[in-house]
Amino acid sequence: MQQLFVYIFKNSTRLLFLLLLVLSLSLTIQSHSFHRSKVISSANFVTGNVYERINSVNEYLNLKDENEGLASENARLKSLLFNIKDTTKIIDKEMMSNFGNYKVIQSKIINNSYTVPENFLTINAGSLKGVKPDMGVLNSKGIIGIIEHTSKNYATVISVLNVKSQINAKIKKTSHFGTLTWNGKSTGFVQLIDVPRLATVKKGDTIVTGAQSIIFPENINIGTIHKIYTDDKTNYFTIDIKLFNDMTSLGHIYIIENQDRKEVLELEALTKDE
Repeated sequence: MQQLFVYIFKNSTRLLFLLLLVLSLSLTIQSHSFHRSKVISSANFVTGNVYERINSVNEYLNLKDENEGLASENARLKSLLFNIKDTTKIIDKEMMSNFGNYKVIQSKIINNSYTVPENFLTINAGSLKGVKPDMGVLNSKGIIGIIEHTSKNYATVISVLNVKSQINAKIKKTSHFGTLTWNGKSTGFVQLIDVPRLATVKKGDTIVTGAQSIIFPENINIGTIHKIYTDDKTNYFTIDIKLFNDMTSLGHIYIIENQDRKEVLELEALTKDE
């Protein structure tokens, strides 16, 4: 202990300088959005490389499950393909990537957290591939989350298993909608809140994305109704939704961009200002 005090005393000037340097950098980053975004991008780049190497090992160990999932998806796509009457009108890959109002980018998850209240994922596609904040992330089973930050080659995703996540969703049979959230408890379930009591709600009904979302297309799968809670003090249901996705085991994903989103937001902003 005495030696520690002697060391601190001898190097007090240097230690004070380092402390002040760290403090000044911290204050600069917190008070300037430009500096903060640069730090986040740099962190994404460094952690992205680490996560990708770790994911390569995990991916090799889970090749069987991944191949089974891809085979199942290929079978579903081929089923759709074989039911097209005029196969000469099949669109090519370039057209598919810009189908309708949604641009689609392929990627895969290289890191996934699901044990804390604010979970996120890291994917190996970034701004160089056109990935931007507020783009939707999904796979063949349903929605996964929304892009939060990007670097050149990587991006982070706010998972549906994040207490801050809010996504417009609806009951497929009736189109009654609410807000999809997570209560921070089970990784297999999310909650649909603010569903009006007049809605017909049954266990097993499918929940999909709603028409009010400007991030996800309408009718993308989410899960099925597991439990229904009634609050006598309000006119709304709270519903437990069993997710179609196993959020603890995710691989290849699709990133989607609503190319009309900017136009919708600008129009709504004008209306609110009036």
